[in-house]
Amino acid sequence: MFAEYLSSALVTLLVTLDPPGLAPIFLSLTRGMSANERRQVAVRACIIAFCIMAFFGLAGDVVLKALGVSLPAFRIAGGFLLFWISFEMVFERRNERKQQTADTAITQDHIRNVAAFPLAIPLMAGPGALTAMMLLAGRANGDIVMLSSLAAICGLVILSCLVVFLMAVPIARLLGVTGNVVLTRLLGVILAALAVQFVIDGIRAVIRSG
Repeated sequence: MFAEYLSSALVTLLVTLDPPGLAPIFLSLTRGMSANERRQVAVRACIIAFCIMAFFGLAGDVVLKALGVSLPAFRIAGGFLLFWISFEMVFERRNERKQQTADTAITQDHIRNVAAFPLAIPLMAGPGALTAMMLLAGRANGDIVMLSSLAAICGLVILSCLVVFLMAVPIARLLGVTGNVVLTRLLGVILAALAVQFVIDGIRAVIRSG
């Protein structure tokens, strides 16, 4: 029973976060940064994502209910946020904002902002991952050992994301300027589709509950 719970939690979180799938998005979001700055973004994003996922695993359901927010509403909101980011990626609106600074300067605030949003939230600790954490925590039925194991597995999956992010840095050098531009546009379209799917799933859940 315990081993089945652990394997189920590991597979669920790996599929939900999809670490390999986050690598190209990480490259696009951190374009123009040095290897050290990308490393800072990766570490910070993983720490933020782990803290949020662990919190939602322990108290997420209680917090959402206290605020009167349903999981479908949370999923729809996450979809809209992702769509906004995808729009900026496709039409290069981010570059327009960067031109207002001196030679696309990367500041500490910019590094913190990218790490928190959209990398940690909602790409890593998104509606799917947070929902999975709450469902897995519910299966633990308050068992401290199982909840601790869930937190450890969550940390392991987040660690795999960090490894993928760090491996993505040398890939960026191989892509070059043109490769990064093409990749950004392509990923923007894919991210837009993912965002729409989040919204559709949320609406379906609302209809089913109604």
